[in-house]
Amino acid sequence: MGIPQGPGSRVNTTSNAKAATTAKNNLSWRPLRSLRLTLLLFLCARAAAAQQTHIIVVTSVAGDEEHAAKFRKWASTFIEAAKKKESVPDANITLLADKQAARENVSKTFADVAARAKPNDTVFVLLIGHGSFDGRAAAFNLPGPDLTVEEWTKLLNKFPSQRVVFVNTASSSGAFLPTIAGPGRVIVTATKTGGERNDTDFPEFFVQAFDDAAADRDRNGHVSVLEAFDYAKSKVVQAFQQKGLLLTEHATLDEGGPDTRLAATSFLGTGRSDAALAVDMNDPAVAALVQERDAIEQQIAALRLKKASMDQAAYDADMEKLLTSLALKTKALRDRQTKKDER
Repeated sequence: MGIPQGPGSRVNTTSNAKAATTAKNNLSWRPLRSLRLTLLLFLCARAAAAQQTHIIVVTSVAGDEEHAAKFRKWASTFIEAAKKKESVPDANITLLADKQAARENVSKTFADVAARAKPNDTVFVLLIGHGSFDGRAAAFNLPGPDLTVEEWTKLLNKFPSQRVVFVNTASSSGAFLPTIAGPGRVIVTATKTGGERNDTDFPEFFVQAFDDAAADRDRNGHVSVLEAFDYAKSKVVQAFQQKGLLLTEHATLDEGGPDTRLAATSFLGTGRSDAALAVDMNDPAVAALVQERDAIEQQIAALRLKKASMDQAAYDADMEKLLTSLALKTKALRDRQTKKDER
């Protein structure tokens, strides 16, 4: 004889059936959700790997052979670091020096780069040489007519969807800042104002930073614009102190707004060691490791921004933990790629 089931029992039975169905659906959904997340990480990693850096180096009128030799050396040091340290291809690097640095060639180069640069690429512009300021307008001294600050700004406006790094290492370069700074741009000048008219030491140390492991403070194998800026600024101060001279140049960095990390995440290349490791980004496991490593690098960059407001011991402990995690993640990436290469 069956046990009678009242209305309450039917409700409980129905409720239990619904709960079982929901649980079953949840269990079946989890692998799908995990698969979608893995695919998303893979696509993000592929997109980041596809990003490129386009470099434009312009040297000014030298005035004499001594300055010409220095400008050539600094430009060469910078370009070699981009090619050897960050694997930027020759096709993505343009050097305009001597007569080639005339304004029409500069304008054409910017137009050419704008035509081939993709959204989210980085456009890195470095000016090396002499600058001037007449109390109203600043200039970077080109052979023939100079480009005004407004004209330089128009050239940079050709890159609305790219990250722009504009580094003017010339004297009086600080006068460029008010006009040329903007969202999505990292602007570096060797001087704070147009009134600092002496030849600058900043360019020598700025380009040197990209080939000096000491500038790589977070030990991630890449020197960011922020690291190069801090390195060069410190070296300039030391150089003036050693000579017993009053500091006549004060380098300045602008990131286009408060609370940004543009300078800390901008590099000569992509800032990603997967290119140097030649990893297979078609392997989802490798792509996931790259994504995890990049996340750690972002945490390191964010922590550095908090350094001034943190207790030194706490900062050092947190940084050491992150650097250890970064080293372990990079080792795991190398080990997996090595095994793949040996197959």
